[in-house]
Amino acid sequence: MKRIVVASTHKEAGKTSIIIGIAKALSRKNISCGYMKPLGDRLLYQKKRLWDYDASLVSNVLSLTEKPEDISLGFDHSKLRFMYDKQSTRKKLKTICDNVSKDHDVVLIEGGQNLAYGHSVFLDPMTIAKSVGAQLLLILSGEGSEIADEIIFLKKCVLSDPDIFAGVIVNQIKDIEEFKNIYLEIFDELDVPVLGIIPYDETLTRFTIDYLYKTLFAKIIAGEEGLMNVVNHIFVGAMSAAQVVTKPLWHSENKLIITPGDRVDMITAALESSTAGIVLTNNILPDDPIIKSKADTRNIPILLATNDTFAVAKLIDDMEILFTKDETQKIELLEELVRNHVKLDSFN
Repeated sequence: MKRIVVASTHKEAGKTSIIIGIAKALSRKNISCGYMKPLGDRLLYQKKRLWDYDASLVSNVLSLTEKPEDISLGFDHSKLRFMYDKQSTRKKLKTICDNVSKDHDVVLIEGGQNLAYGHSVFLDPMTIAKSVGAQLLLILSGEGSEIADEIIFLKKCVLSDPDIFAGVIVNQIKDIEEFKNIYLEIFDELDVPVLGIIPYDETLTRFTIDYLYKTLFAKIIAGEEGLMNVVNHIFVGAMSAAQVVTKPLWHSENKLIITPGDRVDMITAALESSTAGIVLTNNILPDDPIIKSKADTRNIPILLATNDTFAVAKLIDDMEILFTKDETQKIELLEELVRNHVKLDSFN
């Protein structure tokens, strides 16, 4: 039985994605993977229950029997500090891990936002690894120079125990050959195992209209059948339709249009081009009934948002892209990337 804590130095390094990719790839080799996330950091409230978004996603994608709320100790630091001390935290961790381990060959344990997150409640990745007898797998991402700085610092100051440290996977690298030529020798000199270098793929950064609808808490006005349309580009319609159709971006496929609801010319032009979806701002609905009919026919969702155009555009720009269990193309891509770029024998 192998237990691996998957950790990172910062948010959005791709821990959950890589966990799913590893588990799916190992399943092809008849190696079963369990999962747990001791400290939830993406709170999800559904059906009068609290659980972690990542725990829910992984449980669904991997068809695990464990409920999302049963593979986390909790979310709130102050509550956890009140409920558990160091010994009881370790005991609870071990109980959960032992239960998850029963039917699986490998248990992948997801750490929090960074290596320090959860330290005050004994749920940081290093403490978790020591508590359950696991190894630590570190996911690194960002610019090559940043990754080099991080691994040198971590190896010298944090990751001093070779029995716990399994190695690193470098994620979201735009030029793998360049990274290898410039930075790989640093890992060799530090005796840090590099278990994989995964290339950047823009497909994983895209979102569906359904995800946008739920994030904006918008209303669906029309085109509900197209909610799984994927957005490739974003266009803010602040000019006339006659002007906008001359812009190259307008002719891009699967674009998202953000425009006030009274801009009937812009909405009509969007419905007649390759559009993934339309967000109407200022809580204004167009008067023209043909618009809804055309959106339904072409499966182009129209969402109604209460904020103004600038605020909606800013919300979308700041939005954290989390994929969902229904995005089968992304899940298949994750598996393929891991299969092609990660040393899977390290997890046997």
